[in-house]
Amino acid sequence: MGETVRTHVVLPKELVDEIDALVGKRKRSEFIAAGLEAAVRRMRRAGLTRELMGSIPAGAVPAWDTLESTLAWQRLQRPVDDPWDDAAARATAAS
Repeated sequence: MGETVRTHVVLPKELVDEIDALVGKRKRSEFIAAGLEAAVRRMRRAGLTRELMGSIPAGAVPAWDTLESTLAWQRLQRPVDDPWDDAAARATAAS
């Protein structure tokens, strides 16, 4: 992602203990950064969705005609791997 900066955050001890158990203390920042990147992407995507809502006429995309078909289409567009699992695997492999 580029240049890094030191920041101070306060997290519940139980959460930090769980992160440490998954990736180790020395990979804590990398793991947290990966999770925050994923959260930022989700929030941007949600904002874009709200901004574009209604821009495609009804019926223009048959896969989006019903809630069920839209959800099925959406699931197919998402990566199979969980980004949290990927972050934990990267951090563990690097140690």
